Amino acid sequence: MGFLVGGCLLAATAVFAESATATDVAGSRFYESWDGWRHKYKGEKVMPDDWTWGKDVLEGYESRFVNQGEAFDGPVRSTIIRLRGPKSSHKGFLYIHGFNDYFFQSEMGREFVDSGYHFYAVDLRRYGRSRLPWQYPFNVRDQKEYFADIDSALVQMRRDGITDITLGGHSTGGLTVCYFAACRGARVGVNRVVTDSPFLAWNFNAFMRNVAAPVIQGLGKLFPDAHVNQGKCDGYAYSLLKEYDGEWVYNTDWKMIYSPPVKFSWVGAIEGAQKDLMRKKEHIVVPLLVMTSSRKIDGCNFTPEFMTGDAVLDPPMIRERGRQLGHERVVCEIDSGLHDLILSPSPHREAAYDSIFRFIRTH
Repeated sequence: MGFLVGGCLLAATAVFAESATATDVAGSRFYESWDGWRHKYKGEKVMPDDWTWGKDVLEGYESRFVNQGEAFDGPVRSTIIRLRGPKSSHKGFLYIHGFNDYFFQSEMGREFVDSGYHFYAVDLRRYGRSRLPWQYPFNVRDQKEYFADIDSALVQMRRDGITDITLGGHSTGGLTVCYFAACRGARVGVNRVVTDSPFLAWNFNAFMRNVAAPVIQGLGKLFPDAHVNQGKCDGYAYSLLKEYDGEWVYNTDWKMIYSPPVKFSWVGAIEGAQKDLMRKKEHIVVPLLVMTSSRKIDGCNFTPEFMTGDAVLDPPMIRERGRQLGHERVVCEIDSGLHDLILSPSPHREAAYDSIFRFIRTH
């Protein structure tokens, strides 16, 4: 039985994590590399005492960690990244990344600053800048865990004088921000929500969506640390990375070419959030933008076609569910956009930016 997540084939068999040694720590406040999906951390779980703003890995940006307390796997933190514009403004955009991802799109922040907005992003717990040595990368047991990470960034934005806030998210981040809006309702605390290829539905056939995913969700409650192996699909990564066929440079320890296996509990968290979002879809009270590519791309290894559509999710399925969310929504297609629309080749990413700014101006 196969399982497609993030464009990779997953064999739906339980495989348990191995025990070995701790991961390496780079000479900075960020953990640059790890292999925690193969080697279990055996050291002490001590949170670094570093909560002040400092120079970020992206030139011109600054970042700070936020202590998010204890979770099922020990202490956790999130990271707020910001790029403030030179002019006084009460408008800001907060970006939430997707699965096997982190915030690296420095061009995106500058697009917003150049358009009169202050820009903020979050590296969620167990991702990118935020990940600690004892944490299995990208893992989560309930999508609501991320709400605290979002709340911390919103508090910071208001502290910085921002009163008009757009909350945006890509892929699983798009699912998370929609779910955040649905669960919070009138207390959401933002003015509008923007999504870029939100993970509103699995990229499966009906059997996989309706039978396999719920079964793994149920098993995840009994065996949360069991996992499903991902295949060696490189098409999407090669379409992004400058060293291959794309135009972007990023840390492949933080956004891996081949992501590690995903836990049963992660599958359950996504399945639960997707279902609960549709149950609470009427509770989204702020305007919502749902953007997708115009095309779905099938396949595993890179071909030139990967530069012309979404090789991860199913855009028609996303649009179908997006049209059911909230009371005031705009659903649009970006012709030949990649899965991450703002990483698409020009002029397709310019079309995505145009759609975002037009939506913010008019809603």
